[in-house]
This record gives sequence, structure tokens and C-alpha cells, in this order.
Amino acid sequence: MIPADEGLLYQLRPATDGDLAFMRVLYGQTREDELAVTGWEREQKEVFIDHQFSAQTAHYHLHMPGAQWHIITLAGEDAGRLVLDHRKGEHRIVDITLHSGFRGRGTGTAILRDLQASAAAAGCSLSIHVEHQNPARQLYERLGFEAKPGDSEVYQLMEWRSC
Repeated sequence: MIPADEGLLYQLRPATDGDLAFMRVLYGQTREDELAVTGWEREQKEVFIDHQFSAQTAHYHLHMPGAQWHIITLAGEDAGRLVLDHRKGEHRIVDITLHSGFRGRGTGTAILRDLQASAAAAGCSLSIHVEHQNPARQLYERLGFEAKPGDSEVYQLMEWRSC
């Protein structure tokens, strides 16, 4: 539990099947900008989001079966999700998303600093794939994450090391 800038405390709790609807809403928020330019009706967007969320969830479970799925709560309210995969020598942030109503409070920074401390204590690096155009890249860079070579057209692997 870490205090966020507004004095709120975040907590992580294990995600359950009962959280799927909330996680789907979060996923939809991450795709709003790109879907805004499609000209699709709301129903078409919803079908697309449902399909893509299901595909992403299945992909994570298939390729990272040991990943830990968490719901981030602030003041007792569901505020986001964190999917974390512990690998040999590396803690990989598979996904971290805050609901739009909870952004800008310092919570993301607090969570990332906690993850850095945990990785350092375990002698591991901390990494995440970030879309090139994602504004959160600035946050990762400010916290000492560095871009690694071998990026794709869409994503850049960013890594933090304690030493």
C-alpha cells in the first residue's frame, strides 16, 4: 500500500472472474483514441472491443500462465489492473492500466516505484513493452526505464535496472 499524491492509498488484490467486466471497460478505454477515427457506430466498437479483449486475455493466459493478475483499488474502489509476470532475472509488467477517472493522482508512479523496489530486492530487472506513441513513456523514462534495442513498429521494450 502506497500513498498517492492526493493522500489515497492503493492496494492490489487478486483479480477474479468477477472482475472481467471491469477489466473489459479498462481495455476499452485504452482503445478509445484509435477507434474514434474509424467512423464505426458504438455497437461496432463494442463488438470489436469485446473480441480484442477476449483475444488479449487468452493470449496472456496462454503465453504467461504464471502471471499474477491484480485489481488496483483506491479508497476501496476498483481503479485499474496490473498483470505481472515473474521471470528468471526479470519482473515483466505485462499490463498496467488505470481507469481514466483515477489517472493523474500519482498512483501509477507509486505502483511503479513499488515494483522497482520489489525487483531490486529480488535482484531482477523490471520491464514493460510500451507503444511508441503512449504518453506513459515519459513516466517510464522519468523513473529510469531505458529503451532496449530490437523494438517493433508498434512497441518498445523498456527496462529498469537497480544498478
